[in-house]
Formats: sequence, structure tokens, C-alpha cells
Amino acid sequence: MSKKRLLVDMDGVMADVYQQFFKMDEEEYGVRKTLEQVLGKWEREAFKNERAYVTRKGFFREAPVMEGSIEAVKLLNDKFELFVVSAAMEFPNSLPEKLEWLAEHFPFLTWHQLVFCGLKTIVKGDIMIDDHYRNLDHFTGRTILFTQPHNYGHDDKHHERVHSWKEVLEKLL
Repeated sequence: MSKKRLLVDMDGVMADVYQQFFKMDEEEYGVRKTLEQVLGKWEREAFKNERAYVTRKGFFREAPVMEGSIEAVKLLNDKFELFVVSAAMEFPNSLPEKLEWLAEHFPFLTWHQLVFCGLKTIVKGDIMIDDHYRNLDHFTGRTILFTQPHNYGHDDKHHERVHSWKEVLEKLL
């Protein structure tokens, strides 16, 4: 019996890019925003200079690991045909930084399992975990929405919502 194909997003699912936004915004303005201030807002709306942050060298490379993701991805990697699928073409520094970040934090994943693309409409699988509706809405398999501030409070009746990697494991194992 073949394994089901599981597609896992990187930013906002494996990598805690919101911590990068909070940190850079605080460095620039001298005040750290609260989670409540950004809930339900797209990154560009929540952080005035979001575009400058994501194009800054180190934004992707220095992102903290999402709590519980390393252990969970290890377990899921044994049970599924797992691929990390990340939109990495829009920002010039993101491709090498994401590759280095994955090699450091998820060394058990092989280069065969890394898919860097523009739009995710090209990928096919059985299950997709992502934090953006735009990536899940087109997907024909099972969709799992990973909660992030930008998708908080939005209608998610078409996707299964999870708030942590613990919840991901409860749903998939």
C-alpha cells in the first residue's frame, strides 16, 4: 500500500515568521505590537513595512522554528510521503535562506522532499497543511488550515483548522 502524499507549508506553519514581523517592526518603531493588534489582518495591513521586512537579508533564515514542528514533521515523515512546499520565488533572498533554514532545523528531510515554487496551484497531493486560504482553496485533497493571525476569525468551514502541531498529529496519526 502506498503512503498518502502530505504537503506542508513552511512559512507560518514550520517557521514562525510572525516573530520576525514583530521583532523587525519593534526594531523600527520602538514598540512591540501585541497579538490582538494584528489578529484578523493580513501581514501587509498589520505591519506597515512588511514588504521591506520579507525582502531583508536574514528574514527567512533567522525565523524561529514553530513550536512542536520538528518532532511532528519527523513523525509524519515516517507515515506519509511528505513534501515541504513553499512559495519562494517572489523574494530574492528567500530561496537560499529557506533551503539553509530547512537543512539546519529539519536535516532528516532530503532535497527530494523540498518543493520551492511560485504559485502552489501546481502541486498535487492527498493532504495540504497551510496557513493561507489562497493555497488551500484550489487544493482538491484534504485541507488543514494552520492558525495564524492573518487567518484568525475568517470563515474556515471548507478547511479543518488546527492551532498547533499537537492538533495536526491528533488529526493525522
